[in-house]
Amino acid sequence: MNGGEFRAMLLTISNALEQDSLESLKFLCKVDVGKKKLEKIKSGIDLFECLIERGQIKHDDTVRLRSLLENVGKTVLIEHIDNYERGSTAIADLLDEKEQEKINIATEVIVEQLGRNWKKFGRKLGLKDPKLDSIQDKHKCDQEEQLREVVKEWMKIKREEARVEMIVNALRDCRQNYTADLVVNKLLSVGH
Repeated sequence: MNGGEFRAMLLTISNALEQDSLESLKFLCKVDVGKKKLEKIKSGIDLFECLIERGQIKHDDTVRLRSLLENVGKTVLIEHIDNYERGSTAIADLLDEKEQEKINIATEVIVEQLGRNWKKFGRKLGLKDPKLDSIQDKHKCDQEEQLREVVKEWMKIKREEARVEMIVNALRDCRQNYTADLVVNKLLSVGH
């Protein structure tokens, strides 16, 4: 995800905000931004810029932005965040085809095996709790999608450095040796 795409998404959301929604957002951000600064804010994009400066929203962490939109009843605008995250630089293009295929195979095995331990696995891959909570909220009661999203988010972080060995190590670190062995065996059976 690059900064230009992120800012374009923020602009789209800003343009869709009515004045009363903006005022509600400003109210929710009073502690983060400060009363004096808020008085100068006249648009959503001004508010978002301020939140970026304070590290409250980032191109690779939209949890706070999602929460703000939910709290002011603008859940329809969250679709813009989803579209941005789906379209964020095609990770598959960064990896060579063989590594992408290995990660896809590993993901399928993990989805079949891991179950409720998906958050621990996500932490071992380096995802932070707010991101894991966001994934959980986004895919309530669907552990398969939660796991797929964990791998996708990990790939966004690692980009071209993502390797299936890292996934196997994360599984072993959370004592999911059986699943790790299944991944290794599946990769060997398909010639990887």
